[in-house]
Amino acid sequence: MLNYVLVLSCLTLSLCLCDQTPHIVFVLADDLGWNDLGFHNPAMITPTLDKFAKEGVIFNNSYVQPMCTPSRSAFMTGYYPFHTGLQHKVIDYWQPNYLQANYTILPQYLKKRGYATHIVGKWHLGFCNWKYVPTRRGFDTFYGYYQGCEGHFNRTIENGYDFRDNDTVAYLKGEYSTKLFADRAIQIIENHDPSIPLFLYLPFQNVHFPIEVPKQYENMYSNIHDNMRRVYSGMVSAMDEAFGNITAALERKGLTNNLLLGFTSDNGGPIGLGANNLPLRGGKTTIWEGGTRGISFAHSKTLIKKTGYTHNGLMHAIDWFSTFLEVAGLPQPAGIDGISQWKMWRDGAPSERLEVVHNIDNIANNSAIRDKQYKLILGNPGPGPWDPLPKLEDTEEDFEKPDPLPDTLLYDLIEDPGEHNNLVDELPDVVNRLKARLDYYKSTAIPARFPPNTPAGDPNNFGGVWGPGWC
Repeated sequence: MLNYVLVLSCLTLSLCLCDQTPHIVFVLADDLGWNDLGFHNPAMITPTLDKFAKEGVIFNNSYVQPMCTPSRSAFMTGYYPFHTGLQHKVIDYWQPNYLQANYTILPQYLKKRGYATHIVGKWHLGFCNWKYVPTRRGFDTFYGYYQGCEGHFNRTIENGYDFRDNDTVAYLKGEYSTKLFADRAIQIIENHDPSIPLFLYLPFQNVHFPIEVPKQYENMYSNIHDNMRRVYSGMVSAMDEAFGNITAALERKGLTNNLLLGFTSDNGGPIGLGANNLPLRGGKTTIWEGGTRGISFAHSKTLIKKTGYTHNGLMHAIDWFSTFLEVAGLPQPAGIDGISQWKMWRDGAPSERLEVVHNIDNIANNSAIRDKQYKLILGNPGPGPWDPLPKLEDTEEDFEKPDPLPDTLLYDLIEDPGEHNNLVDELPDVVNRLKARLDYYKSTAIPARFPPNTPAGDPNNFGGVWGPGWC
């Protein structure tokens, strides 16, 4: 009789979990290199991120855009940036640019399903008009900054202060931003009603320039003599600690029994600022693998059935949008580029994605596409060194300087993930096939929207604060 009651209780609990709308926590690391977490590079001290990655599903071929704004627009809309006009560089400090208001973004969809929606961290999708800020785009609360970067301690960039608690300027100089963000995320979790589905978007400031961290984290890497790499590594470990404190709060609140947690970088690491993308080529701003392959994983105690492995299926930033919608029980909007990868995440099924477009940039005049095996690059992909991990000695090594590149490059990413061997001459049929696919996507692309900077946005016009009201 006792066994029967236990089985019935477990079955009832299982049915309840299935009927409940899952909580979703989406963590975004800024400028994190492929080789900058411990499960790729044991020299990095990231025990909590490593634990969650190894207990979940690590995505080995998860692609993002080369820079911040394009990736964030893809996560939020499910559209390739060349379909929203945000494919070129990032929204600059003084630039009247934004993710246009006619795009319904992820939290707005989730609100329809009853989610409480919160963003803690970096926005970088436009703020020159109030209608473009997070609290007008489906987020119940916003705690963070509008711009692409700022001081981690003084929250200032280009002589303007940038930090908001919802729409109100919050003067919080002195505390390290990662600590502030973790504390606010924990506060949101502790005050949340578990019967309401939670969407918590955590776009951390770390490990973006400026390279700054409290000394105790830098000291964790005292064996590294290269100052930039040592501080950058400390920033990664500070983020890991914050991640650990936030996930501990989720556990204490009892939310992890029905939680999907996703983690990804927004682009490759900037190799001149302490990041490392080995064995991948290039880094942030480039369409090499080091600029566009994101280090990422998903984790869930109850929702993911196959765990503890690395999945090699193709995925793109736009697919996070679609996957989260399916997990929330929402239909896919017509016309988007994203594909739900929930079967891949949950069951280990093959990816639904057959190809990834790295970018189509009409201003930079470059583009790239990958199918399951091959990657075609047209135009200049950007600087392409294979960055060495900084050594313990106080010496500098020159990057490998390859010969000038041809306009067409083809790589077999299964055999050559570091993009060393150009196969254009050996595989003309593959080149023509992928060119045809790129031509198709180019026929659907819209020109990059990249207006000139304007003094109208000068923070001196707004009491020394970056804010809306100038476009």
